[in-house]
Amino acid sequence: MSIQRDTLPVVRGAATGAAAWVLGYLLTYVLVAPDLRNSSLNRIIEAFDGAPATYEMVGWVFYNAHFVSTVFQDIPFVGGGSVSYVGGEGGFTALLYGLPIALLFAAGLALARADGTADTTRGALVGATALPGYLALSIAGVFLFAVSVGSATGAPDRLAGVFLAGIVYPALCAAAGGVSGAVLEGRGQASSAGR
Repeated sequence: MSIQRDTLPVVRGAATGAAAWVLGYLLTYVLVAPDLRNSSLNRIIEAFDGAPATYEMVGWVFYNAHFVSTVFQDIPFVGGGSVSYVGGEGGFTALLYGLPIALLFAAGLALARADGTADTTRGALVGATALPGYLALSIAGVFLFAVSVGSATGAPDRLAGVFLAGIVYPALCAAAGGVSGAVLEGRGQASSAGR
């Protein structure tokens, strides 16, 4: 039996999206913080700033997992430009690219299953309700993970951080999870009707 509602679960969706973002950051932290804590760049930042930038650098990697580059401006011994710490020679495992995809897909799946919809269009819309929470934290993160030492800065690319991480990823991945949740619900309803 379908439990469909006329309105979308926006509050539950936003909370689920925010939870997926926080869980993604925490898992990234567990995976990469030990290496970043001892990195030469972190030691340079600590020498100039007086405090390590481990949580910010983990944020850089988290955004890199969304294909968002870290942008440097006038950092000593690094210079300027952009870089990604995921994949490539000496980078963290490319499997990190799958982390936000999997978490957002699971969020959309859970939202659609909780909604009880068997309609794939509604499933996509219900899954996409994860977007506001994920977007809000993605916007906050581009500022929260900025490191400034004098005039030198390092931070996730702001435009890509908001657009790719905050909008494109949850819109596609959570909506796909919502469609899958609706398909699973439809199969469950069909098998229950066949008994």
